[in-house]
Amino acid sequence: MARIVIAGATEASRAQLLRLLAASGYDNCRACASAGELRRTLAACEDGVVVIAGAVAGCPMDDLAADFGESFRILLIGRPEALSRCESPGVFKLSYPCAGGAVTGALEMLIQMHSMRLPRRTGDDKALVERAKALIMKERGIPEPEAHRAMQQYCMRHGMRMTEYAERLLQGGHDHD
Repeated sequence: MARIVIAGATEASRAQLLRLLAASGYDNCRACASAGELRRTLAACEDGVVVIAGAVAGCPMDDLAADFGESFRILLIGRPEALSRCESPGVFKLSYPCAGGAVTGALEMLIQMHSMRLPRRTGDDKALVERAKALIMKERGIPEPEAHRAMQQYCMRHGMRMTEYAERLLQGGHDHD
């Protein structure tokens, strides 16, 4: 089953989500209280489904989707005005207030979508991407998350897979922008 990570603006929203999901059979969820904790958890998990209730301070949804949308399906639950601020097509939005069945139904759909994804990167592909990321970090003098995001953005703009772009970079095609 996909890993499920929960984040919420308040302790009450996180607790409510945990109770709802536990009652529906999803009792192995990880709850995050801050943007930093959420990002660290997502980086450690590598893939899964993220359920976010409300706005998490310091964590714009479009940035989260750009950084982790390739590996995670994201469900954002919030008021319509908050949902309208998220422009990423990769974020599934559910308007609050909503029934518990709507949340679990959306989660089940995202878990199915997640399991039907294209095959994950092999160890060799991951190593290739890591070497390309290290090259960008060295050339630009930037930290790893920034290099990863730069690679993702380039791939999205040019319609490339991350491994294709990594191969191109490592073969001397330094056309990253």
